[in-house]
This record gives sequence, C-alpha cells and structure tokens, in this order.
Amino acid sequence: MGDELTSNSRFPSSRTSSRSVIETVNGSHKFVIHGYSLAKGMGIGKHIASERFTVGGYEWAIYFYPDGKNPEDNATYVSVFIALASEGTDVRALFELTLLDQSGKGKHKVHSHFERSLESGPYALKYRGSMWGYKRFFRRAMLETSDFLKDDCLKINCTVGVVVSSVDCSKSLSIQVPDSDIGAQFGSLLENGEGSDVVFDVAGQKFHAHKLVLAARSPVFQAELLDCLVEDKNEIIVTDVEPKVFQAMLHFIYKDSLTEDDLVASSSSSVSTVSDTLLGKLLVAADKYALDRLKLTCESYICKHLSVNSVSETLALADQYNAVDLKAVCLKFAAENLAVFTSSAISAFDPAVMQTDGFQCLKENQPSLQSEILKIVAGCDEDCSSGGGKSLSVWGQLSDGAAMDEERLRQQT
Repeated sequence: MGDELTSNSRFPSSRTSSRSVIETVNGSHKFVIHGYSLAKGMGIGKHIASERFTVGGYEWAIYFYPDGKNPEDNATYVSVFIALASEGTDVRALFELTLLDQSGKGKHKVHSHFERSLESGPYALKYRGSMWGYKRFFRRAMLETSDFLKDDCLKINCTVGVVVSSVDCSKSLSIQVPDSDIGAQFGSLLENGEGSDVVFDVAGQKFHAHKLVLAARSPVFQAELLDCLVEDKNEIIVTDVEPKVFQAMLHFIYKDSLTEDDLVASSSSSVSTVSDTLLGKLLVAADKYALDRLKLTCESYICKHLSVNSVSETLALADQYNAVDLKAVCLKFAAENLAVFTSSAISAFDPAVMQTDGFQCLKENQPSLQSEILKIVAGCDEDCSSGGGKSLSVWGQLSDGAAMDEERLRQQT
C-alpha cells in the first residue's frame, strides 16, 4: 500500500471555473396619444397600438384601451398593456408602465417590476401576442380631470427589460482586441503623401493621393486611373469640384469619415440653399465618383437639418443626384407639412411649405416632383376621409394648379 499513488502527489489537479451572468437588456418607448376624447367609445376590448419597438432582440408594442379591456368593468377604467409583437417562446422580462404627469410636478403614475423583489420572478410571455399590463390601469372619470391629460393628450412611457444569461470567464483569461485603426493608418498616408503616385490639381491647389486606394473605393477612379489604356495619368485637373470639397472627399475615401470641422461648417453655414453647403456639394461629388457610402452619409446629415424652408430645394437636389433615401424623406416631410389631418378628415390647411421660394421654384421648374408630393397627400386624404366630401382636400386645392404648371412646362420645351 506504501507504493500507492494519490492524485495529489504525482498529478496536479485541473481546476476550472465559470460564472453565469443573468441580467436584463433594457429599452424604453414613449407613446403619445393625441385626441384622447375621439378615441372614447371605440368599444370595450378595442385598443390603440403604438409603433413597434425593439428591446433584447424582440419586438414590443403598447396597447391602450380607452374603453377598457374587461367587459365587466363597463368602460369604467382605461387599460394599458405591453405585448410581445414578434415570434418568441417563454420570453422572460421585467416591465414598467408610467403615465406621465403633464403639470410639471413630476407626480407620475408608475407600475414597475424594476428595483423590487418579485416573488415569482420575471414575467414570462409564452408566445407572440402575449401581454402584461393592467385591465384597471386608471379610473376613466378621474383620468379625465387629472394632470395626466392635457390638451386632449396622454403620454405613456414603457420600459422593457428582457432577461438574458451568459457565461463569463475570468478577465485574466480574456484577450482584449483594440478598435480598428485602419482609418487612421490610411489617413496618415493621405496626410504625409508617402508613396503617392497621382496629383489632383483643383483650382490651383495640389492634392497627392494613391491610385490603388482611390480605385478600391470608387469605380469611377478605377476606370480613370487603372482601366484606362492611354498613357499613365500622374496629374489630373479637376474643374467641377471646389478644393475644400475635394479635400473632404479624399478624407472620407481614406478614413471613411467626415471631420467634425466639415460637419460644423455645414450645420452653421450662412448660405441660403442646401446645395451651397459643404454637405450639399459633397453629395454631388459623391454621386459623380460613385461613392455610395459618402453620399448616404451626406443624406443622413442633411436630413437632420430638414425644415419647411429647405425641404423643396433639398428635394430638388436629391432628385437630381439620385439620393433615393433623402428624396423619400423630403417627399414625406413636405406632404406632412402641407396639411394637418385628424382621424376622420382634413381639419386644417397649412400652406407653410407652399409659401417658400423653393416650393414656387419647384412648381415652375420641376412639376413632376410637386406631383409626387401631392400624390402622397392624396393617399393620406383617401385614408383619412370619412367619405362625406364636404371639406375640400389639399389635393383638390392644388392638383389643378400642378397640372397646369406641368402643361405649361411642356409647352415651353
């Protein structure tokens, strides 16, 4: 027995460890209900649904029942529920529903699972369409005389925390990978000009660049610099792009980003039209050189500063240079600002967009774009109309004029 080997004396034991981390992925959605008084009487069990929102990989929606969900309550209470709006099985989550106090006193009505112990754990939604909420969320008579209802409007905030789990290993056993710095590395090539093999002359200002980098980013540069069978081009004169625009374009080609100075210059510019801003000119250059990502980036930033005064000119720019996403946003924005709709019919006419110089220019020079706006308005008119035909729609007020403008332009050409 003296020669018997023990596991501890000859062979080291293998020790492993792991840690299960159970936490919630949280997200919130604010649901604003305008025209509360018009929603009353729609029927017990019938609801108004919010737009779907995504939390934890699942889609959710808020359901508001103005006449309540429970027939036994005889419309005494309003009901509010959160519903799983996408496919899922046994989705475990925490919820919080908040009816916002609009008096400024901060006395919100809150129903929450967060920051308190739940005897049976998080709520489990078994399948798509499963809901959690309150049939008797608030007594309707009290709601209508409270600070929660202001200007016939209710505001409900919903927070969802989806329960997820993962196995975490020790930090000492993990290897951190730094963020990619490829943009900075390529950017240094542009800044120091090392290895450059082509020069662009833009209004007398010289820009050194690398043919392979440009060709990899732009099919237009590829055709011009690599695919061309004529003698090598080492210097190219650019006549239709300003130096500051060309410089910003090269920066994006190498670094895949715009500088903060470029964005600030565009947002604070004192020029009168979007086509005269740096972003507007960059969009044109991006279209010329088939730099799709740069063009989409310009569209995104221009979209953030869209206004009644600029939408017509922005729409014309987007249409001319094939900025599809920006054009779609402009059409929707212009249509929404031509008329104010209620749930049953057009209630008021807002000519703010029509009175701008850009819209008048659109009528005279590009009536087809005006027609596209009016078709969207007409679609809203048909959806919102109650069929009475007593109120004159925006389409009825404007379509004849648009048709005459289009006919006049055809005659001129």
